[in-house]
Amino acid sequence: MSTVLIVDDKEMLRDSVGVTLQRAGFGVVSAPGAEQALAIIARKKPDAVVTDLKMPKMTGVELLERIREFDADLPVILMTAYGTIDTAVKAMRLGAYTYLTKPFEGDELIVSVKRAIEHGRLKRENEVLRRSIEPTGAAGAGVDLPAGAGLDRLVGDSPAMRRLKDEIAAIAGSQGTALILGESGVGKEVVARAMHELSPRVAEPFLAVNCAALSETLLESELFGHEKGAYTGADQLRKGRFELADRGTLLLDEISEVSPKIQAKLLRALQERSFERVGSSLTIGVDVRVIATSNRTLEEEVARGEFRQDLFFRLNVLPLRIPPLRDRREDVAALAEHFIGSVCEREGRREKRLSASALELMRGYAWPGNVRELQNICERAVVLAPGETIEADLIRGWLGGPVVMVRPGLTPPAVNLPPRLRLAPVAESADADLNADATPTPPAIMNGAVRQLEEIERQAILEALDHFNGHRQKTATALGIGVRTLGLKLKKWKEDRLVPQTL
Repeated sequence: MSTVLIVDDKEMLRDSVGVTLQRAGFGVVSAPGAEQALAIIARKKPDAVVTDLKMPKMTGVELLERIREFDADLPVILMTAYGTIDTAVKAMRLGAYTYLTKPFEGDELIVSVKRAIEHGRLKRENEVLRRSIEPTGAAGAGVDLPAGAGLDRLVGDSPAMRRLKDEIAAIAGSQGTALILGESGVGKEVVARAMHELSPRVAEPFLAVNCAALSETLLESELFGHEKGAYTGADQLRKGRFELADRGTLLLDEISEVSPKIQAKLLRALQERSFERVGSSLTIGVDVRVIATSNRTLEEEVARGEFRQDLFFRLNVLPLRIPPLRDRREDVAALAEHFIGSVCEREGRREKRLSASALELMRGYAWPGNVRELQNICERAVVLAPGETIEADLIRGWLGGPVVMVRPGLTPPAVNLPPRLRLAPVAESADADLNADATPTPPAIMNGAVRQLEEIERQAILEALDHFNGHRQKTATALGIGVRTLGLKLKKWKEDRLVPQTL
C-alpha cells in the first residue's frame, strides 16, 4: 500500500484530504507543520507528499526546498488558492510534481496522487537500474545460472543441492538478516537472488555491493550515500544502496572485507534500521532486508579480532552454507550441460555435448574454483572444440594448471598470450609429453611425497604471476579464473605468510 503524507496547519483540511485518500486505498499519515513533516519523511519514507502552500513558520515552498536537500525524487503536490498560483508555478520549477487549486474535487486529488506516485516509482526504478550497472564493484559477475526465478536458478539435484533448496525455501519469506557462506565461485549471489525472488519483497529492488572491490571511503558513500560537498569530488547529492533498496533486498557481498569503521555503521543500520549520509546529520529510516555473503569463516575472523562480534551476531540470524562443487559432483553433468547449451545459444553455434570420457574427467576433478570454474571451462570448450563433441583431450590440460591445450590439427584462436601460456597441441597419447613451450602442470608428487591441492594451485598461480610480471588481469585470464578470485586467494595467502607480501 502506498503511503501519502498530508501537511497542513488546518486539522479539518488534513482530515478531509486524508479520508478521501484512504477511501481510494492509500495509507495516510499527517503533520500539522513542515518541521513535523520533515521528521516523518526521514523516518517513514512516504511515497508522496501533499502539502498546503501557506503555513506558519515554514511555507510549502520552503518545505519543498528542504525535502529536495535530501531527496530529489519524492513527489510533492502543492495545495494552493487562486491568488498564489504564480508561487505554485515557481515551486514546480523547484521540483514540485504538480499543484491543486482550492477548492478541488476528490477525484482530481486521487488522480494527481496516483500519477505522482507512479512518476516517483519510475524515477526510483531508473536510478536503481542505473546504479545496478555502474562499474562500482557491485556484485553481478556471479555464476550465470538459469534465467528462471527462485529455485529454478539453481541447477542440480544432488542430495546436497536438494537440502540447500529446502533451506532457501524455508528462510526466503523471513524478514531476518541472512548470512550465506561458501567458497568463492559456489554461486552465493545466485542463492541471494533466489531468496529475494521467493520473498514478499520480490516486486521491490534487489541491489548488490561487492565490499571487497571498494576502498573504505567509496564503500561508505556507496552504502549510505553522501551530501553535496561532503568531500572533494562530491558535486551532487547521491543516494546510497541502503536508501535505493528501501522495501527491497540489499546484498553485501564479501562482508568480511569491510573495515572496522564501516562495520560500526553497518551494525547501527541493522540495529536501528536507519543511517546518516556522509556529510549529513539527518537520520534516514529504511526498510531493507540485508543478505551478506562471505567466503571466510567469520567466527575465525571474530576470534582474530578482525571482525566485530556484535555485527557477526546481527548478520548470523539465518545462516546458509553452500557446499563446494567437489561435495556435489553429481551436479557436474547437469551444470555442464546447462553452461554448454547457454554458450551455444549465445554464440549462435550448433549444439555441442561432452563425450563420456570428458564428463568422467570433469566428475573426477576437485573444482577449486567451483561452479564459476566449471562455467569458464565449458565456455572455453564450446569455443575451441572442432566438432560437435567435446573430447577429454581438449579439457584435460585446463584442469589443475595454467596450460591451455587443443587437439592436434586444431588452429588455436587469436589470443595474445606469451609463449609459455600459448595454446599447445596435445599428443595423441594421453601419456605423451606436453609441448616444450608450455608450462607443465605442477606435479602432484615431489620427492616421493604427495602434495596438497592448495600447494599445487599456489605454485601454478605464482609461476603465472611471475610470467606476467605481476599483472593480475593477464594472470587471471590465462588461468581461466576471475581476477577477484585471484585477488582473494593472494590476500589469504599473504595473511598466512605463504607468499611474498609484495604480490
